[in-house]
Amino acid sequence: MRILLVNWQDRENPLAGGAEIHLHEIFGRIAARGHQVTLLCGGWPGSPPRATLDGIDVHRVGTRHTFPFLARRHYETHLAGHFDVIVEDVNKVPLYTPLWGAPCVVALVPHLFGGTAFQELAAPLAAAVWMAERPLGFAYRDIRFQAISESTRDDLAGRGIDPRLVTVIYPGIDTVGFTPDTRLRSPAPLFAYLGRLKKYKGVHFVIEAFARVGHPNAVLEIAGAGDFRPALERLARSLDLHERVRFLGRISETDKLALLRRAWALAFASPKEGWGITNLEAAACGTPVVASNSPGIRESVRHGETGFLVRHGDVVAMADAMNHLAGDLALVDRLGTQARRFAESFTWERAAAETEQHLLASIQGGMR
Repeated sequence: MRILLVNWQDRENPLAGGAEIHLHEIFGRIAARGHQVTLLCGGWPGSPPRATLDGIDVHRVGTRHTFPFLARRHYETHLAGHFDVIVEDVNKVPLYTPLWGAPCVVALVPHLFGGTAFQELAAPLAAAVWMAERPLGFAYRDIRFQAISESTRDDLAGRGIDPRLVTVIYPGIDTVGFTPDTRLRSPAPLFAYLGRLKKYKGVHFVIEAFARVGHPNAVLEIAGAGDFRPALERLARSLDLHERVRFLGRISETDKLALLRRAWALAFASPKEGWGITNLEAAACGTPVVASNSPGIRESVRHGETGFLVRHGDVVAMADAMNHLAGDLALVDRLGTQARRFAESFTWERAAAETEQHLLASIQGGMR
């Protein structure tokens, strides 16, 4: 196959996140299988316009702010006619590639913002994002979709996409790099948050729940960067948590592994995710998860088996789950063992093979 990926960013972009990891893990493997894979994406100030990453030929056009206005022109000028299929990663504002005239288009959807945009962005920008997603059911109505969770498929159905055109292919997890090591576990209860520090991520609920944890030596370590950090630091001070809440900033992959291994549990309180890959990284390390029972997240945590799911925003329920774990190390061990077994059922090789099969079927079906 000759595959053109269209995504706002590649994995080297300073703002890259889980969507970019997902894209490169799958399509790097597809490129290694002998397929031609090209990525059209935005760049950043000073970035080279071309690169080869994971066997993928990367074309960078414009920046985060200009890419949606330049992508189609670059395609029509330099790339049209050279590909069997366009795969658009719809993880921000849709680029409406079905209107580009390609013979076959597949939409890969981690998740859609919907109303959650209003929790993070200024009202005019949030409204623009919300409005950009509204025509999705019409503009993409005749193409095949690949969703990363049942929750995302349900979201697409709610927007008018025929569920029969949506194939769910779960992401993989690196169970070789992420492994348990109980020798490194903190001697005192330690809870961790790992991710962007954005308002919509619900980190304030994690801090408020942690304030109710009764174990005097318990600690919460928060790893990640974002513009909501000052507000979170003020919240921790207002709750008189002092040194019990530690802000680590953006951390390396090595430090992330160390954090997940020493934690007694990962805490995650987002109202909506495409999947919740960090939950599976914790599970691979034998670390239970306490999380909101939100779309996407509920598929990456098995309640009572690999961790606990609580109603989103219910600080008391999250605190109860944290206290339960803080007072029962045997429970932490049992959930951690089951979590590791759960994580081992998700591999990038499986995800890549299923994606390859889905794209071949889409091309052979001649669907746009």
